[in-house]
Amino acid sequence: MSAPLQEAPASRPTPPAPEGSRPLSGSLEDFTAACTADLDTARARIAALKALPSSRDHRSVLEAYDDAMAALGSAFSRAGLAREVHPQAAFRDAARECEQRADALNVSIAQDRAVYDALSAVDLKGEDAATRYWMERTLLDFRRAGVDRDDATRERVKALNEEILKLGQRFNQNIAEDVRRVELPPQALAGLPEDFIRAHAPDKKGLVVLTSNYPDYFPFMTYARDAKAREQLWRAYHQRAYPKNLEVLSQLIAKRHELATLLGYPTWAAYVTETKMTRTPQTAADFIDKVAATAESRAQQENAALLARKRKDNPKASRVEPWDQDYYEDRLKAETLGFDSQSLRPYLEYGRVKQGVMDITSRMWGITYVPVKDAAVWHPDVEAYDVTENGTLLGRIFLDMHPREDKYKHAAQFDITTGQLGKRYPEGALVCNFPRPGELMTQDEVETFFHEFGHLLHHVFAGRQKWKGISGISTEWDFVETPSMLLQQWAQNPAILQEFARHHQTGEVIPTPLVDKLRAAKEAGKGLWTRRQMFLAAVSLDYYSRSPGFDTTQVLAQLQDKYSPFRHEYRDGTHFQLSFGHLEGYSAAYYTYIWSLVIAKDLETEFQKHGYLDRATTMKYRQMVLEPGGSKPAAELVKDFLGRPSGFEAYRAYLDAK
Repeated sequence: MSAPLQEAPASRPTPPAPEGSRPLSGSLEDFTAACTADLDTARARIAALKALPSSRDHRSVLEAYDDAMAALGSAFSRAGLAREVHPQAAFRDAARECEQRADALNVSIAQDRAVYDALSAVDLKGEDAATRYWMERTLLDFRRAGVDRDDATRERVKALNEEILKLGQRFNQNIAEDVRRVELPPQALAGLPEDFIRAHAPDKKGLVVLTSNYPDYFPFMTYARDAKAREQLWRAYHQRAYPKNLEVLSQLIAKRHELATLLGYPTWAAYVTETKMTRTPQTAADFIDKVAATAESRAQQENAALLARKRKDNPKASRVEPWDQDYYEDRLKAETLGFDSQSLRPYLEYGRVKQGVMDITSRMWGITYVPVKDAAVWHPDVEAYDVTENGTLLGRIFLDMHPREDKYKHAAQFDITTGQLGKRYPEGALVCNFPRPGELMTQDEVETFFHEFGHLLHHVFAGRQKWKGISGISTEWDFVETPSMLLQQWAQNPAILQEFARHHQTGEVIPTPLVDKLRAAKEAGKGLWTRRQMFLAAVSLDYYSRSPGFDTTQVLAQLQDKYSPFRHEYRDGTHFQLSFGHLEGYSAAYYTYIWSLVIAKDLETEFQKHGYLDRATTMKYRQMVLEPGGSKPAAELVKDFLGRPSGFEAYRAYLDAK
């Protein structure tokens, strides 16, 4: 059992105030200078490590290496955030350049045999389990970077890493910058909420302009009665980054395959899964098929129900099209369950939801969010809060919550600074594309808010380990989503929702019958959603399990035929894979979302027993699962909390629930 983390002892210095975001708020020169300073610090600490005498102080070796990685991590984190959110194109370009410099240095360090030898020589017998686990993972990472290979191989590994980084940046940039627009007659908005219609007034040509951005796309696909208009926007959405990313994706796959085989792995998927909980691509593939098989019967029944409902509108319909799914799922929920998803929106005004998320998490973990009015931010929309506990600072969070041009189009948590006990406070940013204060959210957006906030708090709570290498969200990648998947469940809980969901005009608490209908509606469509997730997971794993040179669109069609009831996007002339950003970041490991959900559902059983706001349970979870960061294997974190290894039965029961 993990012991609760305590405040830094008196012998440790108090970290300086959080300032990690400052380079993002200043001039371009300031940002570039901060990047250079961090990289110089990393180089200096590595040089100091290598200059230690042969009778070296082992603790000094570990500290020098950890300091170098902390400085390098700061450069990476700020650059990664700036690349996705900074309003100035030149700043985003500078961030990409900083990432490339940081990546080059990272590869150089990872291939430095002198550093590897120094770390390998450290006598860990007197160190604690967390330090030994950190070094075990670190030395494996060195070998995975080719440190033990000949000079020619190391040089090629370095070149390939640089090429892969540039290709990944171009892949994401092409997605972010390709916002598709469709022009529709005003009557195409029939079925949409009134506030949506008001926000999309006809232009001078008398037409309504919709974009492929989330705030337009998802409401339209859910509510628009006009099937041809839905199809038009669906096609635009699924053509993003085409044709630019067609060659970029093929090159990304080819370069990663070359890197993996150069290092002795059969495929990139084998390379990626080695450091995950799965350990092998076969385990991941078996998991995908197990989940898909568990959901198959339910998905078939749901698809048949959608088709039957569509035939009420079009008796000649022979299949459900992909642009029909969201609309007819919403219709079935309204007609068979008495649930109209639009009826929720008046209770989900953005400002109340944000306050609700913060109030609930404050109660769960005894923390307070203190606004920081003078914090350095990169855009006027961004809010900053210090997270405190009994007056003690734990870290700082930033909320960048609303859409704007050239901003990251999805929802995600970004690190700014990884915390470390006695050295620095954790800082992280939540980046979303939600409606603005006064505007109404969907239930899915509320769940996304809870989900991403789970990442943010994991980053803060785990930011007090003694080594940077095990602080923050540094668990195996297929566990990373577990805490956020778990917190997302709070957004569906009636008692939790009624804490903050109030009518934006009357202040009335969301009625219990409506919440009950919501819960029933959430069960509907679960089979199809799960099969869709397994389709995406299979695409991700399959692309990186093959030798390069294949037609990515054709393989997409084959996998859709296996996992999805819908017509192949390949034959529709669309190219969804080109805007599937996870093919860059998660590469072969998109399966980790459902892997994490399976574990989250098992963890949730403890809250089902004791209460979702039960302080003893929430604090036990914080101390056993969140605070340890990457100080031990994720399977042990789960066992510490549950008192047993994680199983599949809670997830199976969730899938089978009606």
